[in-house]
Amino acid sequence: MSPQQILVLDPTGADPDAEHQALRDRGPATLVDILGVRAWSVSDPDLLKQLLTSKDVSKDARAHWPDFAETVPTWPLALWVSVSNMFTAYGKDHSRLRRMVAPTLSARRTAALQTDIETLVNAILDDLDALPADETVDLREQLAYPLPIAVIGRLMGVPADRRPEFRTVVDTVFATHLTVEEQVANTATLYGLLDALIEIKRTEPGEDMTSSLIAARDEEGDGSALSSAELRDTLLLMLAAGYETTVNVIDAAVTALLTDPQQLAHVRSGRCTWQDVVEETLRHQPAIKHLPLRYARVGIALPDGQTIQAGDAILASYAAANRHPRWHTHADRFDATRPSKEHLAFGHGVHFCLGAPLARLEVTAVLRLLFERFPDIQLAADPHELKRLPSLISNGHTTVPVRLRPTPAH
Repeated sequence: MSPQQILVLDPTGADPDAEHQALRDRGPATLVDILGVRAWSVSDPDLLKQLLTSKDVSKDARAHWPDFAETVPTWPLALWVSVSNMFTAYGKDHSRLRRMVAPTLSARRTAALQTDIETLVNAILDDLDALPADETVDLREQLAYPLPIAVIGRLMGVPADRRPEFRTVVDTVFATHLTVEEQVANTATLYGLLDALIEIKRTEPGEDMTSSLIAARDEEGDGSALSSAELRDTLLLMLAAGYETTVNVIDAAVTALLTDPQQLAHVRSGRCTWQDVVEETLRHQPAIKHLPLRYARVGIALPDGQTIQAGDAILASYAAANRHPRWHTHADRFDATRPSKEHLAFGHGVHFCLGAPLARLEVTAVLRLLFERFPDIQLAADPHELKRLPSLISNGHTTVPVRLRPTPAH
């Protein structure tokens, strides 16, 4: 395939739906340029699931991407491929690192958080309820953000006064319109915050994920359980994955319901549940559009006769795959009543997101309590004019302006 045929992905994410359609139009997989790196974008759900579960595909860039050393110094998304945690691990290393985190996010522990999560949501809604009746509220900033950062902050033991700093820096991890220099500076700031957290928890341990990971690291001492880099990068992954993605799902679900009131009517009439809304949101607008990167360990023949060569980078294009017309009828339509809402929003196979139950719990609680408290809530802007996040990874809006109550007649 000649360079002229490579589709350059828009780093500002201005029109994701059109870009995802263009990817599907090019077949099961197609070569794309992602901020100067060439990769195979896979948008066919069957092929994507096959590759996500294949031992011939790795997430370990150091071991299986020949371009790693040359690319990392000058690529704005270097952090996504250079961290040392289960996100970039392969084989036994991935299993080892996943086992370290899994107990904190078990189904039992997640279910036990429901009351705490609902208490947090109600406290946020109390603050919104106290605002003047005619005030326009940015629901992304004033609801979608505060809840996930509070939940993951508590799980990780991040002091409340440090959470805003973490939030500001983590936001930049998902931005794809920044320069290399800006991303390097942001990464340094983020690692500084994580080092400070580790030092706090090593001195004053608590009942939290950070303390338990430090204990595992310190008890072994030789790095066999968790190296220093793996400890820090695992905390980075938990914070980023447990926060930004949930914000986006809340954003997308609220926007969908306020854009199409019939969907809200389905819930209120019992034709579907809040859980149905969450699953359809994850299918229709997954929190992550494209997830960098994976790498072919051997040559992989594609259904259309092309071949992904050994060492080639692979981009999982979840948003494009979720709306593939072979997978779902009227795939571009948001329909919480559709019988099958299968999706790849949380990945597939061994890298399936450990935090999926927690994210589902948080979003369900937000939707139920928000629409109970403010049954007449309305968007305060044309949905087509909502500005997208400047990212080809993160899928959301910069703001979600709403009116919590009907505007009083004059």
